[in-house]
Amino acid sequence: MRRIPHPIPYQGSKRHLAAAILPYVPAGRQRFFEPFSGSAAITLAAADQRLAQHYVISDVLAPLAEVWGMIVNRPQALVEGYEDVWLSQVDDPAGTYNRMRDEFNRDHDPVKLLYLLARCVKASVRFNRYGEFNQSADHRRLGMRPSILEREVAGAHALLAGRTSVLACDFRDVLAKTTPRDIVYMDPPYQGTTNGKDQRYLAGLPVGELTEALRRLNDRRVPFLLSYDGFRGKQRYGEDLPAELGLRRVLLNAGRSTQATLNGKSEVTVESLYLSPALVDTLTVKGPALQPPASFPVFGRGSAAAPSRAARVIARSGDRTPARRRRWAAGHPARRGPNGRPDAPRSGRPLGNALTLNGTRRGLDSACRSW
Repeated sequence: MRRIPHPIPYQGSKRHLAAAILPYVPAGRQRFFEPFSGSAAITLAAADQRLAQHYVISDVLAPLAEVWGMIVNRPQALVEGYEDVWLSQVDDPAGTYNRMRDEFNRDHDPVKLLYLLARCVKASVRFNRYGEFNQSADHRRLGMRPSILEREVAGAHALLAGRTSVLACDFRDVLAKTTPRDIVYMDPPYQGTTNGKDQRYLAGLPVGELTEALRRLNDRRVPFLLSYDGFRGKQRYGEDLPAELGLRRVLLNAGRSTQATLNGKSEVTVESLYLSPALVDTLTVKGPALQPPASFPVFGRGSAAAPSRAARVIARSGDRTPARRRRWAAGHPARRGPNGRPDAPRSGRPLGNALTLNGTRRGLDSACRSW
């Protein structure tokens, strides 16, 4: 598999496991759903292999979903907004990060969130009990340079534009739209990662609620893959899912644990990938869209290949001059407003309550937003 663009740094991203996961996707799917998107690494890899006609990216964290909406629809606005914030840190990187964090917690600006993800410790998202982003900056670096972000955003835009819907929505509302002709990949918060002082996600997901959602998918014969639980060293994440769900479990070696590294340890993480009964049946009849690598036998066990000063860094970064901005605009035309100028980034404003999936307008709960 060739290199896949990765515009959003996010701890727990499955991009290094994409080559192990995608061989379990059957050929000829109508839509590919990823309701716990985060970095949407599996959607990007699936789009690169053209495994579905349409892709649905969704996350309950609305500003994160809006970042994806901008990547799909307004990449120039996102890159230029990020560049403005990144360059503003030249004199005081730590102070700029803290200011952007405070401002984001007030206005939920997606550009500021992208900057925070690029600058925070190990791209390790943390929220306090009030739902505020509270992770500290990694003072050893300034975050992804705008020139690199431009390349990654352009690559993701090329894969997704014209065939992707983006939602900020509860995962159950998204799953209700699926059919047996689709495929769903889920990477929800693992048990034990959404409570206590080490809160890694905006919202938790009790295992009982997840189990009920999986049961409903089974009842409707919707094929799905689920990354859930696993172990790191002697530490195990969560209890086994109920046997009556009939899921097929595959163990994947996810490589060295980022979280263990943060804690000064060197441990390997092994993650579980669960296949639904409908998916197993479909693979048996139609076969996978991709042939698995030798280290990832179908329905077996395998291991993944493990995949100075602020002013000086910014000065030599080679980021966009006005001429480079014009070249970007020529190659990536932005959506235009009534005055003919590119649309400005929106900061947390509701965008309506309708969902476009596969060219069809369908009503959606008022809590959901779409791009």
